[in-house]
Amino acid sequence: MSAADSHKNKRGEILSWCMYDWANSAFATTVMAAILPIYYSRVAGVTLPGNTATAYWGYTTAAALLITALLAPIMGAIADYSGSKKKLLMTFAGIGIFATALLYFVTTGDWLMASIFFIVGNIGFATSEVFYNSLLPEVAGPGNIDQVSTKGYALGYLGGGILLGINVLMIEFMSDTMLATRLSFVTVSIWWAVFTIPIIKNVKEPKVVGNKVKYNNPLSGGFKRLAVTFKELKNYRQLLLFLIAFWIYNDGIGTIIKMATIYGAEIGIDQTTLIGALLMTQFVGIPFAFAFGRLAKYIGTKNSIMIGLFVYTIISIGGYFMQTALHFWILAFLVGTVQGGTQALSRSLFGSMLPKSKTCEFYGFYGMSSKFAGIIGPLVFAVVTQITGTSRLSILSLIMFFIIGAFLLNRVDEKEGIRIALEDNLST
Repeated sequence: MSAADSHKNKRGEILSWCMYDWANSAFATTVMAAILPIYYSRVAGVTLPGNTATAYWGYTTAAALLITALLAPIMGAIADYSGSKKKLLMTFAGIGIFATALLYFVTTGDWLMASIFFIVGNIGFATSEVFYNSLLPEVAGPGNIDQVSTKGYALGYLGGGILLGINVLMIEFMSDTMLATRLSFVTVSIWWAVFTIPIIKNVKEPKVVGNKVKYNNPLSGGFKRLAVTFKELKNYRQLLLFLIAFWIYNDGIGTIIKMATIYGAEIGIDQTTLIGALLMTQFVGIPFAFAFGRLAKYIGTKNSIMIGLFVYTIISIGGYFMQTALHFWILAFLVGTVQGGTQALSRSLFGSMLPKSKTCEFYGFYGMSSKFAGIIGPLVFAVVTQITGTSRLSILSLIMFFIIGAFLLNRVDEKEGIRIALEDNLST
């Protein structure tokens, strides 16, 4: 194969990897962020008293995140041990796709059914991302990992935004709004399934590295390997410190993503504004995700993330004072400027400090970290909402997550973390 053909194949592999962001972002936008929370509040949970639907949605997201947080590192260890990252990605994507399609059957008062289908769908969505993320160091090199990661997020914004736009048009122009909303969940499952095909076809299953001990089956091998990796975390001090920092600041980011629309609905902002502003966020996020990738080249990955956390602090303060639809539009625009870039660079910074023999295991811990973070935020949101009768103090409380997370992130020596990972790669 010529150098030109090899380069072309590599570009195709990178694009195919990025397309999974395009595929599953439909769930993140339509189901997780924009349409289902409003549908849950105004249809599935309409029979619940007061602001109980808002609280129950908080508990639902917390439960979904708890399950995936516990599952992620175990499945990551099994994938690394057995060399089955792509098979497991297909399995959990299939679970998420099927559960999302079942949301079609949720109607008035079916809040419990909606919660169950969302939890199962989120398990498929979040766990498949462990295997997807673990493939990043395989398709990208040290010199372009930030750019590949941000490209994935940018395509995710575009794909999720396009389908959300289609779904908004369906809801606005179909005479039966409830049917249109239920059909939008079906479109997500179809979109997710179709655009998962490129990563399955074109991205190679990485070879198992450093797997010297053999076990009777992948399940027992995965658990034993996980135990060993957990003990070895102390040897990757910078990686561990980053995980803690990420755990804290991602709590705030995740809560804003998951609770924004239902919070807006609670204070009286109409559905068209809520969905329209989130749709704008998707398209604003595309150029800014690429911009963060370029910014990382000039000021460093860690410093670029710090800028994102500063903007999120401003967003939290603004959310406390939010009163009108215009306020929501402004805050949604600000979220779009930092959401994709901050998360993409967090993913690539973590990936750059990973030993290749444990990519899926450590991305399992990364997934666990992000999911446990997401549990605390919605849970605090739900509890404070029920105690005070308003969600404003819950929004304001997110500031501490960004400040503490930024403080710990600043203490991460990423150069030392990369050096240790390279030494580990050479020794296996």
